[in-house]
Amino acid sequence: MGFAPLTLRIEHLLRDYAPQVLAIVLRKFQDFAACEDAVQESLIAAALQWLSAGIPDHPRAWLVQVALRRMTDHLRSAYARQSREQQSADDVALVLAPEIYQEPALDPDDTLLLLFMCCHPAITTASAIALTLRAVGGLTTAEIAKAFLVPEATMAQRISRAKQSIKAAQVAFDAPDAAERAARLGAVMHVLYLMFNEGYVSSHGDQLLRTDLSIEAIRLTRLLHQLLSDHAEVIGLLALMLLTDARRAARSDGRGDLIPLDQQDRRLWDAALITEGTGMVSTALKKGEVGVYQLQAAIAALHDEAEDVERTDWAQILALYSVLLRIDDNPVVRLSHAVASAMVHGPATGLELLEPLQHDDRIRGHHRLDAVRAHLLERSGDWPAAIPLYRSAAQKTSSTPERNFLIRSAARLEHAHQEKPD
Repeated sequence: MGFAPLTLRIEHLLRDYAPQVLAIVLRKFQDFAACEDAVQESLIAAALQWLSAGIPDHPRAWLVQVALRRMTDHLRSAYARQSREQQSADDVALVLAPEIYQEPALDPDDTLLLLFMCCHPAITTASAIALTLRAVGGLTTAEIAKAFLVPEATMAQRISRAKQSIKAAQVAFDAPDAAERAARLGAVMHVLYLMFNEGYVSSHGDQLLRTDLSIEAIRLTRLLHQLLSDHAEVIGLLALMLLTDARRAARSDGRGDLIPLDQQDRRLWDAALITEGTGMVSTALKKGEVGVYQLQAAIAALHDEAEDVERTDWAQILALYSVLLRIDDNPVVRLSHAVASAMVHGPATGLELLEPLQHDDRIRGHHRLDAVRAHLLERSGDWPAAIPLYRSAAQKTSSTPERNFLIRSAARLEHAHQEKPD
């Protein structure tokens, strides 16, 4: 096995095991901040040692053992600082030393408990989402900052404050009661939504998809659905993920290059996921309380059920985006609403709807705004204006597949423009 494949395998293992190891260590010590730090140290140690020594037979047990030893060291130091009496290191070790692990037991609901713990009401919603994406989703601070459209330093401070809040509130690693669960549910669902999106459209790096991350988001959402099987928005969230993930096989070619929705081979879409997802949309909408995830799932279902882009029910999609805007007016929804408007009323209408976003600090510097404007300008026939916007979007994205697609789009239009007769 070459160096690069081994590095990639280690990265996947560490992301998969991080929340499991944190849950195991939390059950023993009940100190989120210290346990999370200990787990991070164990992940760093693994990344350094496994490359040279190889991946151990029981990698999760290895990580747990190292994290427990780090916690032992942490508590030994705390005892030394707090105690006025001289206590021997051996005495402390007898109290704190972890047992020798072979393969630690894991409660299948531990990760879900960790989700709800990170979304405690003592923490602001934004900070709770950021912390959970790191502790449960395995995302880096940079990836989370990208998802929130904020600088990395701002996100690092947000995560640090969230950990301090958990410690100050003395949040225990226990199952929340019904009232606590209801108070945290919105943040938990948003975390899963962002986790899935990062897996389905990776915000940086050479890979378009981080399939393991989107699959983990679906797994956790299925667990949440089992817990709250009658909750319309939980059903809608799971439906949205399934209907979106159904297109995964058609989203990239053999080289990993991006294929946009209108060019995908729909025969590659997963019919079973589409059937399951559309059924869940119907179930959710019948419950009467329409929410953002149900609306997005309904839009996804209309895309998935269409034979091709021309026969997509764009009028219905536009109507759903109009409702979504009334519930959740944000720049990303406005982008999608503009595209749907362009499909129904023409690109000029879509471009007009994008004008206010060029003055919106939340998105005006984001590559997606330039990319959508370029697409609509291309559809309107204004290729000279579209070309520099495709290039601008390519410079702003940190995703290599997206950058390559945008560069190719600019080159394609430039070549076509040169060949176009006067």
